[in-house]
Amino acid sequence: MRYLITGGAGFIGSHLAEALLARGDEVFILDDLSTGSVENVRHLKTNARFHYFYDSISNKHLLAELVDESEVVFHLAAAVGVRLIVESPVRTLETNVYGTQQVLDAASKKKKLVFTASTSEVYGKSEKVPFHEDADLVLGPTTKGRWSYAASKALDEFLTLSYWKEKNQPVIIARFFNTVGPRQTGRYGMVLPNFVRQAIEGSPITVYGSGQQSRCFCDVRDTIEAIVRLLGTDRSVGEVVNVGTNEEISIDALACLVKERAGSSSPITHVPYDQAYEPGFEDMLRRVPSLEKLSRLTGFRPSTPLTETIDRVIDHFHARLAPATRSIDGIATTAAASD
Repeated sequence: MRYLITGGAGFIGSHLAEALLARGDEVFILDDLSTGSVENVRHLKTNARFHYFYDSISNKHLLAELVDESEVVFHLAAAVGVRLIVESPVRTLETNVYGTQQVLDAASKKKKLVFTASTSEVYGKSEKVPFHEDADLVLGPTTKGRWSYAASKALDEFLTLSYWKEKNQPVIIARFFNTVGPRQTGRYGMVLPNFVRQAIEGSPITVYGSGQQSRCFCDVRDTIEAIVRLLGTDRSVGEVVNVGTNEEISIDALACLVKERAGSSSPITHVPYDQAYEPGFEDMLRRVPSLEKLSRLTGFRPSTPLTETIDRVIDHFHARLAPATRSIDGIATTAAASD
């Protein structure tokens, strides 16, 4: 089959492209590299079934051409990461909402299936754990920029489902819960790559807030498997499905685990949210998905142990640092690889 992945040079997008190519599919990616990276897909460029276009989804003519070439569209392009969201709320809203509408409009002309990536953030401050797909969404006030991302992704879902109901446009929506693994950048506030980098460098591992807030971290390989399986059943069309693991860990415990697996002597420090992001920043204490629907539709539940994922991320960071090591006049110097 032929697939288009918007945001295909990003973390999840590059792993998805890799998996589709491995099973013999043809893949087109469209990415403006605002948060993605050429490095994520460089190893795929020699594959004759891989086609890459570094441009924005706002380029309507190119988007229409690529949608026409493809049978399924994976819409992963979005503004992501807490830091980016707090610092660039206008970009967050414009990229997420306008971009999704552009993709849906282009796909609806030929009734191409659209797989829309959403997020656990849409559940907001809900305390009804685990989160079920039909549960109420509880967002904070509009005066808190932190909630603009959740609001924009919720609107993405409304748009996607409206195209399904009104225009009979086939769609699938997946709410991702903290997908982690190699290639994820810490540049925009992603916690695991930041912890790993700090542990390897021997710098303080910085935990924002109390550290008692908990999350469920899902290996990117499991996320990709869930995506492929959802795509493989007609029962997923028109549905919203949680994708993640329900194994909880506090951020404090995650910091300790990363420190242990990396063999690091880094101290663990705490930074108040007001200093890390913005005054009055709000966070959720727990974020745990119900996986009943995913299991019912696909027969699959993510199961990769977190320790294995952390080890893979550590190995990835070491591999990136190795080429930066140079020997100059017999003196070894190391340049930190960029995100």
